[in-house]
Amino acid sequence: MSDEKPKNILVHSKEWQKVRKSLLGQWKIRPEWCCDQLRRYLGYTLQRTHKEKIKVVYNYLRGSGFRIGKISHVCIAALRLQLSSEIKRRKAMDQW
Repeated sequence: MSDEKPKNILVHSKEWQKVRKSLLGQWKIRPEWCCDQLRRYLGYTLQRTHKEKIKVVYNYLRGSGFRIGKISHVCIAALRLQLSSEIKRRKAMDQW
């Protein structure tokens, strides 16, 4: 049995919900600010960020608005790439 938290517990954390709510309606107006909020939530140093936070943000950035291109910006693509690279790095080290 895995010791991972279920996804519904991760996305319902008070800290994540506060960040997510602050982003509502802001992506079209100030996408760089939104990316900065996500980076603050992650802690800026992905190598030290808890796996659960990476999962939540990565899944958030793969949601329908981002996936179909309705919400897009260079900072979003860069953050998603960094998260993907960190996940791959951890998997290669058997830390995922």
